[in-house]
Amino acid sequence: MNYRRDIDGLRAVAVLPVVLFHFGVSAIPGGFTGVDIFFVISGYLISGSLLDDLERGQFSIGRFYWRRARRILPALTFVILLASIAAWFILLPSDLHEYSLSVIAASTFWSNIYFWKTTNYFSIDAELRPLLHTWSLSVEEQYYIFAPILVYLIYRYASKRWLTILLPITIGSFALAVMATTLAPTAGFYLLPTRVWELALGAMLMLRKPPALANRPLTELIGLAGFGLLAFGFLTISESDPFPGYNALFPCIGTALLIYAGQIHPDRPVPVATRVLQLTPLVWVGLISYSLYLVHWPINSFVHYLSLKAIGVPTIIAMIVASVALATFSWKYVEQPFRRKSTFTAPLPIFAFSATAIVLLCVGGLAGALGKGFPQRFPDFSTERVLVGDWRNGVCFNEGASRIENWNLADCTRTHGFPTNVLLWGDSFAAHYVSGLEANAQKIQANVIQYTYAGCPPNLSYFSYARPACTRFNERALSIIRDANIQAVILSGRWTDYQARGFDGLQKTIDRLNGMGVKVYVIGQSPEFIADVQKIAFFARREHVANTSWPMAMDPDINKQVLPFVKGATFIDPLAYLCDAAGCSYADAGTRQFLYFDYGHFSSAGAILAISKYWPSFAASNKVAKAK
Repeated sequence: MNYRRDIDGLRAVAVLPVVLFHFGVSAIPGGFTGVDIFFVISGYLISGSLLDDLERGQFSIGRFYWRRARRILPALTFVILLASIAAWFILLPSDLHEYSLSVIAASTFWSNIYFWKTTNYFSIDAELRPLLHTWSLSVEEQYYIFAPILVYLIYRYASKRWLTILLPITIGSFALAVMATTLAPTAGFYLLPTRVWELALGAMLMLRKPPALANRPLTELIGLAGFGLLAFGFLTISESDPFPGYNALFPCIGTALLIYAGQIHPDRPVPVATRVLQLTPLVWVGLISYSLYLVHWPINSFVHYLSLKAIGVPTIIAMIVASVALATFSWKYVEQPFRRKSTFTAPLPIFAFSATAIVLLCVGGLAGALGKGFPQRFPDFSTERVLVGDWRNGVCFNEGASRIENWNLADCTRTHGFPTNVLLWGDSFAAHYVSGLEANAQKIQANVIQYTYAGCPPNLSYFSYARPACTRFNERALSIIRDANIQAVILSGRWTDYQARGFDGLQKTIDRLNGMGVKVYVIGQSPEFIADVQKIAFFARREHVANTSWPMAMDPDINKQVLPFVKGATFIDPLAYLCDAAGCSYADAGTRQFLYFDYGHFSSAGAILAISKYWPSFAASNKVAKAK
């Protein structure tokens, strides 16, 4: 293929918003969609490379992977090695243990699956995982497993009917991506089947290349429309929107339009959009874009880990400068030598280097995992035993491994002796209140019945492929309400987990409960911190911070977003009781007892405090019951 400067410029348009978004620049809430631009570009260029080989009679799977290894592995190995050195000195034992596992996953190209199982890309602690960004490399590498074979088969045996084969695959993958935004959003974000359509869009644009337009006004319009769609995605899509799916059309279609507009027609001038993409600064950023993508996230991650709070503008500027400098070094001294033809870049040396690098990285990762993060590195850090209380796991709190039928009323009635029965229904952010119920029983004046399931919100419309039993669990709540003579229901959940899906289902659940004649209370999101509070306390002691207040690491307006969907219920906002403008206390100022046992679940002390401050009291309803 002929080299196209505009595609390098388009790479710059992709990587810069990603970097700025990750560094916390709020003016680009959809900066993460730059990854989708990369997917379309990759699909386009890889297909072109394969087509060139086929038409020259040089097609070879080995040749294809030789080129991919030269392009991807040297810089990736370099960055993982640097990140691992930093991790040794910075990460506390449990985090180094997790990092070590991610090294194995990243170096063997299944980190998208690893992170799907361990973290949400937009979760509050995502910034503390130095190799999280390698999920996108794994998606591409998994695509490379079957892409060359499929292209060869279509070329050789399907008479080059590219659209006949690829269009149904693209449509099917897109439909799956749309469905996943509501049924399995985390899987939809990370996994290949819901991303194939983006790569295939670029592939179709190359393999069934439409002719360059001779009509200059139309070409100009197409280029401007491409920029407009990219800008719309960057400026209007946010992490709370369903993605990918319909929203991914903006960056993907925009990228396809800009690539198409850049096809030079011999009888017309270069369109404005293409000339912009060919500007030298953009082309230069595009050339270092792969290394820039690789280095910026570990820098961001380690800076956040050392501060465990929001970072200021001077720090952001310093991170940008450091990222560009390190990326330039990586591009010049790591990427370029491996891309030049020489003795050590021949197939055999490259495959030997690749195998050696992967094995060594895996050995290092395995050592960190088996060594439990080498706790001897931080002899002054030790985790305290935090009293949590009994959630009655497997019966009253289902973690997914036990049968729903194990739940029973007698075991899960947590307070006794009152005429009013109240159902506490929700996920772990409902269960974390139970250890404070007994101490506050006289304030509550009700028999509180625990009905909780990990990762399962109190929403009758909710479905998750990760927790398919959640639907049945929630439906059973209705029969419990009828059979156990429930007068009131308290709905509580980790609402930050469900922002992307929206809260319509919560309102429908409340409407259903109102129809059953029960009083409904909704407890909003309680505080969440960027890390385990014991880590926060450790770093606070090192910095000689005396108070126990720390900034939240979640959307401070989350409860305002829930509020419109609780009509017919009494809404309680925990943040109004537990936090102030400076932050939220992670430990009792007097006793220094931790109020949380991790990043946001209450300890026994925290649950007792929270219930005493804002839980509803049913004393009035008890008086009515006694009068009757």
